[in-house]
Amino acid sequence: MKARHYPGLPLPAPLRCWAVLLLCASLITLAGCGSSKPQARTSPPPSAQRAWPVVQADDPAAATSVLMRAIGLVGTPYRYGGNTPESGFDCSGLVTYVYRDMLDVRLPRTSRELAQVQGPRIEPRRLAPADLVFFGSRGNVTHVGIYVGEGRFVHAPSTGGTVRLDHLDGPYWRDHYSGAKRVLR
Repeated sequence: MKARHYPGLPLPAPLRCWAVLLLCASLITLAGCGSSKPQARTSPPPSAQRAWPVVQADDPAAATSVLMRAIGLVGTPYRYGGNTPESGFDCSGLVTYVYRDMLDVRLPRTSRELAQVQGPRIEPRRLAPADLVFFGSRGNVTHVGIYVGEGRFVHAPSTGGTVRLDHLDGPYWRDHYSGAKRVLR
């Protein structure tokens, strides 16, 4: 049975625990409360994944509200043109819904228009929670997600799927990363 989240129905226990752990890790990252002393590794990290620096959001409270809402929507079905939890989400529908619902920030509707929003372009090593991350090929932006920290982002990937968390260092996402924008300033 696939675990899905529908408004008004609780998440299944395993997904609820996972979501709480991820939320706690994100909040620690936002607050900068991690250990300042590097932890020893027993094995080297996979070569495809890099160490992601902790960059604090300019507005930690706003970033936390965006992250909590976005993570809470993990498991919501994908639907092309969808922009509510009840109808499902496509990638830009998820982003515009979260920012409007949590901060009353009105953003353009498509990933291409979102990429053109005024704001600084962000290098991957400078990503902060709640930044928008963009993907595409040949100069065209075709996908957007919300960065949550530690190289991960929430997005609505494709037909038949659900809103989920992925890692920027995943083979597809690494090869199609086209930049990021900071909405919160």
